[in-house]
Amino acid sequence: MNARLFAVAAACLTLPLLATAQGPQPLHLPSFPDLKEHATESVDITLGWMPLHLMGWFLDDGDPDTAQMKQTLKGLKSVQIRSYQFNSDYAYPQADIDRVRAQLAAPGWSPLVQVRKRGASEGQDKENVDIYVALEDKKVRGLVIIACEPRELTIVNIVGSLDLEQIAGLRKSFVPPGKGLGQVPPQA
Repeated sequence: MNARLFAVAAACLTLPLLATAQGPQPLHLPSFPDLKEHATESVDITLGWMPLHLMGWFLDDGDPDTAQMKQTLKGLKSVQIRSYQFNSDYAYPQADIDRVRAQLAAPGWSPLVQVRKRGASEGQDKENVDIYVALEDKKVRGLVIIACEPRELTIVNIVGSLDLEQIAGLRKSFVPPGKGLGQVPPQA
């Protein structure tokens, strides 16, 4: 009888672990310590499940904007943002970016957008943007954006249940107009 009770208790304790093992995992983003040191501006945000849900608990359900944000936060497992701006061109190591892109070859991730702008001469005005999604049961479970410009590098990794309209609403709330992802029109 005790063995059966122990087996049931063990199964109940492992179910949450199995549930979190499904779907895409957050990328292993380097902390880029050298980039932080040389960047004129840097953003390094890593939020797991608990901080995201704590933020949701403090939002007012009465306000439509915050209610929408609270609903979006409920489905998220993690958010990672790395963004750096520099005074000189290509101050970031391309090998680190390639290692991040290599993780997106894992099952579950699919390329959605790949934009390459090549300048007139080598390295001049070169820009790369990659957007990947993780789909599961025809639902978006993850989103990755990698944007590389000569003097700017930004990586955004969001894992969890995503409604792209809700993400557009969050973009309006968190990104000032004319900055970074704020330049992307909501319909994109």
